[in-house]
Amino acid sequence: MSTTLTVAVVQHAMGPDREANLGLAADAIASAAGSGARLVVLPELQSSEYFCKYQDPELFGLAEPLDGPTRQALARAAQDHGVVVVGGIFEQRMPGMAHNTAIVLEADGSLAGIYRKMHIPDDPGYNEKFYFTPGDLGFEPIDTSVGRLGVLVCWDQWYPEAARLMALAGAELLIYPTAIGADPQDDREEQQRQLDAWRTIQRAHAIANGLPVLACNRVGHEPDRSGAGRDALFWGHSFIAGPQGEMLAEADSSAVVLVADIDLARSESVRRIWPFFRDRRVDAYQDLTRRFRG
Repeated sequence: MSTTLTVAVVQHAMGPDREANLGLAADAIASAAGSGARLVVLPELQSSEYFCKYQDPELFGLAEPLDGPTRQALARAAQDHGVVVVGGIFEQRMPGMAHNTAIVLEADGSLAGIYRKMHIPDDPGYNEKFYFTPGDLGFEPIDTSVGRLGVLVCWDQWYPEAARLMALAGAELLIYPTAIGADPQDDREEQQRQLDAWRTIQRAHAIANGLPVLACNRVGHEPDRSGAGRDALFWGHSFIAGPQGEMLAEADSSAVVLVADIDLARSESVRRIWPFFRDRRVDAYQDLTRRFRG
């Protein structure tokens, strides 16, 4: 039986119109399926502009229930094209409480599972702690017809602990829907350093865990509609890497549906020659659960 899985990551810009954004996502899913993809990954919060650039209680109006319009639209696209889809929603849990949630739709449109973003940033232009309650589901892979997906979201990508826990739970792929970019006020050298760091840390998760990584970012300039000048310039550069961190496909900063073939059997062979899991000193890592070692 073939162990090759064709996957796609969708990189595009988002505007203020939810229906238009969902239409772009549906078209991209159709394109990916037409290229043979069986798994399609969309960027973080693909139904809206990245609204966390500033704090505004009115923006909680963008939140929706798990069975809201975003899930319904993505489920239709998954079913129409027979592909597994990873998307995202601003999930309304209860009044005044919401999550940044990744949803995984099976090829028949049913909900395979969800992941609620665990690490929540709070930086200039990324006011996520104002909007998102930290996830409460832990780091659990989601079983699908194409494999066990270790879905994490954006800021989670900087934490080796999250990737490791997904791998220890049997994830076969690490998937990072993302909305990240440069501060337009930074000089070109600093923007490049940040992009290189983002690419490097995720390739390192592939290497350390012997797993393929799919990183899916948005692109384009999005204005700070509060007028405070915190515009965002999302850098794109979505990529698909193999279990030794090798680049199988990488985008630039333009809108694209990136497609690559992954050999899922390579994780087994890579882990045999690089036995990081065998050599872990689990008896000596207790201090990792402490905030600080003084």
